[in-house]
Amino acid sequence: MSASLIYDLAPIGSVVAWSDGTPQPPERFKKKLAVWKTRNSQGRLIRKEGERSLGATSLSAYFTLHEGDLGANGVIAIRIHRTFSLDSTLTFKVIERPALGSVRVFDRAGAHAELVHLAVDRPAAEEWLTRHGYPHAVLDEVTADEVAADHVEGRVAA
Repeated sequence: MSASLIYDLAPIGSVVAWSDGTPQPPERFKKKLAVWKTRNSQGRLIRKEGERSLGATSLSAYFTLHEGDLGANGVIAIRIHRTFSLDSTLTFKVIERPALGSVRVFDRAGAHAELVHLAVDRPAAEEWLTRHGYPHAVLDEVTADEVAADHVEGRVAA
């Protein structure tokens, strides 16, 4: 899939893989492997941002994937996010969609909201919120209508 199809069709919370189509180098080539992994990996779709203007400059739409966290002893020191514009030359694939009944926890309401957690259900989402500091959090349940629309429109994970 192209980046624009991910933007249009993949729901927030989906796990998306990206690739430049090159084969993975052997493990012994540490530097080459590290470079390859930046262009071939996967992450959870946490944000979509539409086209916007800053003065005379127009910025294209983009989406952001959460690739992982770095830290120790349950403390996250660094979050790894990858942002892709819709004109990216990489190939994308939806690996997994959010399950029916799961609850997306957004950091705030509105167009600039970002997914901070995907819980199995509402009680799990509310329990997660009691342990994390998101005072303006918004909960959004994945509904049967959303899942059915994906299947009717042919948007199953490929």
